[in-house]
Amino acid sequence: MTAVRLDPKRSALILIDLMTRTVALDTAPITAAEVVQRCAEVTAAARRAGWLVVHVRAERPGVAEQPPGGELVDACTRQGADVEIVKRTWGAFHGTDLDEVLRGRGIRTVVLGGIATNFGVESTGRAANERGFHVVFLSDAMAGLHGYAHDFAVDYVFPRLGVVCTAAELLDGLR
Repeated sequence: MTAVRLDPKRSALILIDLMTRTVALDTAPITAAEVVQRCAEVTAAARRAGWLVVHVRAERPGVAEQPPGGELVDACTRQGADVEIVKRTWGAFHGTDLDEVLRGRGIRTVVLGGIATNFGVESTGRAANERGFHVVFLSDAMAGLHGYAHDFAVDYVFPRLGVVCTAAELLDGLR
């Protein structure tokens, strides 16, 4: 196993859609509970290392009332200097101030986890890559709605956009 080391002043952890309604979905090949646990571990280590932590949650556009379950799960709630971004599309960049937040803090590398791999995580990763950020995907801190969709994104798409590693490899680098 190789440790992944990143500059803490230039790195941000971005967690996608870890909301109660999303983590209630059946996910594969990793359960939503496992994703939340790994994201919580990485979040704690990232905060200790001085990283920016960004929590992204979705709201549906054009509705008077949001569906229930749009709040972040307890294990991954905003604390201290964390930032919360509300998106209205699959990706966290379009129509939000995420790019400005990251650039304003000198962030060059974004580390992504969350649900679902081939929707919000992939869309955000593609947009980050297009904007010139270095992208790291935590392969076991995300899950898809189908195992084959997760595996295709992790094995085929993500290596073309950035670095793919496990949460343990990232945590080793943060120690």
